[in-house]
Amino acid sequence: MILFKKASDISDYIAQQQLIGREIGLVPTMGALHQGHMALIEACREQSDITACTIFINPTQFNDPKDFQKYPITIEKDIYLLEKNGADIIFLPPIEQIYPQGTNNIEQYELGYLETILEGQYRPGHFQGVCQVMHRILDIIKPQHLFMGQKDFQQCMVIKRLLQLMKSTIIFHTCPTVRETDGLAMSSRNMRLKPEERKKAVAIYEALTNIKKNLKPGDLQRLIANAKDILIENDFAIDYVEIADANTLELAHSWDGKQQQVALIAAFQQEVRLIDNMILTD
Repeated sequence: MILFKKASDISDYIAQQQLIGREIGLVPTMGALHQGHMALIEACREQSDITACTIFINPTQFNDPKDFQKYPITIEKDIYLLEKNGADIIFLPPIEQIYPQGTNNIEQYELGYLETILEGQYRPGHFQGVCQVMHRILDIIKPQHLFMGQKDFQQCMVIKRLLQLMKSTIIFHTCPTVRETDGLAMSSRNMRLKPEERKKAVAIYEALTNIKKNLKPGDLQRLIANAKDILIENDFAIDYVEIADANTLELAHSWDGKQQQVALIAAFQQEVRLIDNMILTD
């Protein structure tokens, strides 16, 4: 495994590998890695000749500066996990390698409807920051394959939009959410949960499961209200509980029994904001 910190060095190395016909797969992360990330590494290894992983905590996607300051940093553990699980390359750049001109007055992206709802509504500017960093990383590494997790369902849709704007030929792979044994979606933010908060956090999974179990054609408001009750009973402060079209993310108030749907939740367990989702129909 090779660790790079300079954009020019990793770009040169990958260009050499691609000249001899090797395909590059990329798993972008902000560190604080867990088994969900390792599942992405495994998927990448199966599809690519070289598996690259980035670790970069991107300041432009944090609309709350306190959230940025509290983001867990576990670099030594991360490197160990990546080497153990077969990553070939790690890109661990300082901020000036990604934003050599600084982070003020940088480009904006036309994301349309995706930026107005759910995460876009509750975290204004977040998806612009995601696109800013991903555009730069993709330009540096130039992978043939890109792997991200379904837990960030809306973010995956945003990245697909970014690839369209870039006119990119990169193949995007959305990988299933990896969960703890009790159903809680694996997340770097879980590290910040206190023991009692961790016990209550599984209510997000229970709320999603309740929606899926009871889904039937017709009005969806009672399903959403019941899910909110489950969260409130477990001391969650709710940003949103919604059901949406799984292909467009258009919010749904009723269901025709045919259209593929996804349930999405964002809520705070004390100071820790958690998100999760579940595809409701095949």
